[in-house]
Amino acid sequence: MENHTFVICAYKKSQYLEACIKSLKKQTVKSNIIIVTSTPNSFISDMADKYNLPFFVNPGEGGITQDWNFGYKCAKESFQSRYITIAHQDDVYEKDYLAAIQHYEKKAKHPLILFTDYFEIRNEKRVSNNKILSVKRIMLVPLRCSWLWNSRWTRRRILSMGSPICCPSVTFAVENLPDVIFDNHYRACEDWEAWEKLSKSKGAFVYIPKMLMGHRIHDESETTAAIIDNTRTKEEFEMFCKFWPKSIAKLILHEYSKGQQSNQV
Repeated sequence: MENHTFVICAYKKSQYLEACIKSLKKQTVKSNIIIVTSTPNSFISDMADKYNLPFFVNPGEGGITQDWNFGYKCAKESFQSRYITIAHQDDVYEKDYLAAIQHYEKKAKHPLILFTDYFEIRNEKRVSNNKILSVKRIMLVPLRCSWLWNSRWTRRRILSMGSPICCPSVTFAVENLPDVIFDNHYRACEDWEAWEKLSKSKGAFVYIPKMLMGHRIHDESETTAAIIDNTRTKEEFEMFCKFWPKSIAKLILHEYSKGQQSNQV
């Protein structure tokens, strides 16, 4: 897919960055790959040089959503990409990830996002099934039916109970989306907020029920930090209030927040 770009958002000196790059290089369907960062250093630039990847430094305010939006803009403007996947530096992709995206894209007339099932990586071991993964897969069962991809009611009902969409598994259909995807005020629920916003739009949420990327769980992630200082709980409550009265949102949050334990290695 010459019109597709993987955007690797790199931060400081991640020991997992090279594994991410290698997994993208091994895709059976080739595409553009770029690295962006707001924390430039010799480690990241050396990785870009080693694999001959374009390297962009965010000149503005740094942060998760700022880097994601900057990378999205770079891919869109520098490569005229019609499809963009924002890859997190700690995660990896199965070699058929992009081939599946390409295949399913042809099934949707007006795709907004295309996303896959995923597995976790804990202590360098692949975890394909656990409680949190099972719950998310159950939540996404309705989107196994392609005729429900375009149902705004269906996807909003799914998102009203939490966010089962793994952010790095998502490919964005640029032509059908706004210029800025992520708002800049959340640390833990920025992706859920984006899906909620996009769920109101006309078009398809294309779900590919295959484990085609691996999301790494480790103690140094931003998600873990947001759990420790209680930021994630506060943000989750705000998200539930977008769908429910506060009294019901508190009840749902009580059960939903138990899933935070899954981020412990």
